[in-house]
Amino acid sequence: MTGSQRSPMGILFLVVLVDMLGLTLVIPFLTYFVQDLASAEGLTDRGARDFWVGVVIATYSLAQFIFTPILGSFSDRIGRRPVLLFGLASNSIFFVVFGLSGSLAMALLARFLSGAGNGNIAVAKAYIGDISDDEDVAKRMGMIGAAFGLGFMIGPFVGGVLSDPANGIGGPFETKFWADFPYLLPCLFSSMMSAISLILAYFKLPESLPMGDRNSSDESPLSQLKNTFSSIFSVLKLRSISSLVLVNFFFLLGFTMMHGTFILFTSMEPESGGLGWSERDNGWVFAFVGLLGVVVQGGLIGPLTRRFRLQSLMIVGTALTGLGIASIPYAPSEASWIIFGSCAGFAIGNGMFSPTQNSLLTFASKGGGHEMGNVMGAQEGLGALARILGPFMAASIWALTVDGTGIWTFHTCFRVSGLFFIVALLLQIGIRTPEAEASSQGGI
Repeated sequence: MTGSQRSPMGILFLVVLVDMLGLTLVIPFLTYFVQDLASAEGLTDRGARDFWVGVVIATYSLAQFIFTPILGSFSDRIGRRPVLLFGLASNSIFFVVFGLSGSLAMALLARFLSGAGNGNIAVAKAYIGDISDDEDVAKRMGMIGAAFGLGFMIGPFVGGVLSDPANGIGGPFETKFWADFPYLLPCLFSSMMSAISLILAYFKLPESLPMGDRNSSDESPLSQLKNTFSSIFSVLKLRSISSLVLVNFFFLLGFTMMHGTFILFTSMEPESGGLGWSERDNGWVFAFVGLLGVVVQGGLIGPLTRRFRLQSLMIVGTALTGLGIASIPYAPSEASWIIFGSCAGFAIGNGMFSPTQNSLLTFASKGGGHEMGNVMGAQEGLGALARILGPFMAASIWALTVDGTGIWTFHTCFRVSGLFFIVALLLQIGIRTPEAEASSQGGI
């Protein structure tokens, strides 16, 4: 590989890492931030206040669902480089806007616009396809996966440590300004990272798509949304493929329900059944989750797939994730360390599920003679819908049950999440992928 070939990959790695930081850095403090904004607007009822946490999370995913295919279409027309630069500029601006938000409306708008411009991961993958020979694609896509894992490990830790610097760091941050904007510092950090990436990409990242290979079609980029739904419906008619795609949908639905409610539980005062954790506490636990994910997907999944059937690993991963998430609210405040066991369950389970499910879907698509792009596009489309529905559904259930009694308490949301994993497990019973099993036993 020449030096000119190495340079774009380093920049692309940074672009994807910055995108993942933008997604994960807010995890430790977003709940507290939205609760403060909602309380300031007179929402004193806990359920009504906490409902907006799920809405803000879902808003980001909704914007990504709408604009990622549109930005992908634009990149086919005008080239990858302008779209990547646009995404980095968008991150630089709207993270600062989010940190300065003084109302729920402003926070929602900032997260929506940040999600709208944050379609860089799909475009980065297209860039790799443009510049790579067949034998280099898998290795370079692996670098993107590594950026994912690193971002999920670093983002929550940084977000937790930099939150509320007036009280947590002190010194020059002990001012009224930082007390009034306690979550601006982590947002400034993400914005600075995006700005640095933008400058490096502007000077160092060449265009990967030659003029002659660009799409000159008159079809509107908005038609890409219609194409996403069309591919979903067409793939769901394919028996073996649809089962795997639906397994992924229900898995993500259960998993994303946990995104907002995890911290709603850990931040709740101990006398109400929570753990009374701070932003920093949550940052540490999510860094632990990210580290386990890197270990499983980066080191253990290869030996595991050589020894066990892919479908068996997918089933175990689903069960571990479901048990881990469903058990979260049963950690007592006097022994809060127990929650690390639940986190280990869903971190290891997710690390086992994702690569094995994707491999099985790849084998099933090739074995059935189906168009790979259409199948993977349908899975991504349904996955994006799950990331919208999951947080919104969780917020609605939490709002209705957080102050309830009997079986309808704050535990309910986590139990419902567990039910979706049971559905995913039941769907796996009827899946038959002989090509995948033969490949798995052969050492893949």
